[in-house]
Amino acid sequence: MNAELAILERDVTPVGNDYEIVRRVIEKISLDYRDQPSLEALAADVGETPTGLQKLFTRWAGLSPKTFLQAVTLDHARRLLDDGMPLLEASLELGMSGPGRLHDLFVTHEAISPGEYKARGEGLVIRYGYHLSPFGLALVMATDRGLAGLAFADPGEEQAAFKDMSSRWPNAAYVEDISATAPYAARVFDPARWRAEEPLRVVLIGTDFQVRVWEALLKIPLGRARAYSEIAAEIGKPSASRAVGAAVGANPLSFVVPCHRALGKSGALTGYHWGLTRKRAILGWEACQLQAVA
Repeated sequence: MNAELAILERDVTPVGNDYEIVRRVIEKISLDYRDQPSLEALAADVGETPTGLQKLFTRWAGLSPKTFLQAVTLDHARRLLDDGMPLLEASLELGMSGPGRLHDLFVTHEAISPGEYKARGEGLVIRYGYHLSPFGLALVMATDRGLAGLAFADPGEEQAAFKDMSSRWPNAAYVEDISATAPYAARVFDPARWRAEEPLRVVLIGTDFQVRVWEALLKIPLGRARAYSEIAAEIGKPSASRAVGAAVGANPLSFVVPCHRALGKSGALTGYHWGLTRKRAILGWEACQLQAVA
């Protein structure tokens, strides 16, 4: 077993209430960014030392509390300065693309045939495993054709996440196999491995309409956002914004198929299957990736 797999296996279960602490800090920063809370104030709020929180947050989120706060602040500053562009599209752009360049999560995908979908997964073997990610515990699912599912779970909700995902393809055979899913987890959450010449292979399992919506989501660049109405128009169904919203909510490949970049008509974040706090965290994390190469 290589070192990467050993680390993933060792860390698959959160230690104590570490994730709850990180979740609370993300939520506080997202809500109280106007107060510019210091590291000391954040640490006191969750009962940690500043040094301990710095290390814990960075280990879990891949960036420091200060960097995350900067991303959130810039996000809202751009929104206030906006005088024409849709609210969140302008705020997420952040003016940081500059001369730097960042490859997004390049994906090559195929869709399960309508017949296979109607069989509700019959004949499919889906391997799954739980892995740490910058956004909490990730449930990763894969077939022999590629990544098929990615969900998130808060502590104690691992089985609920599995039940939610497996109910989409109830006739499939499920095998817990962390060695099969670890390479996907390692690639998905490491921007250094987002390379066009080595695309991530994914399998889209859904209705024809859902797959068309998910393919449209894949075209939204990092640091950008699209309203449901824009996505509806793009797939040739301009009056189907509500149906598009339902398809976005049913996306089985969270983060990879970026449903977090889909917005309500007014630019509002709206709902997110895995929680608005997590959606804010993903958007802030992506903004930091852009900032790193600006």
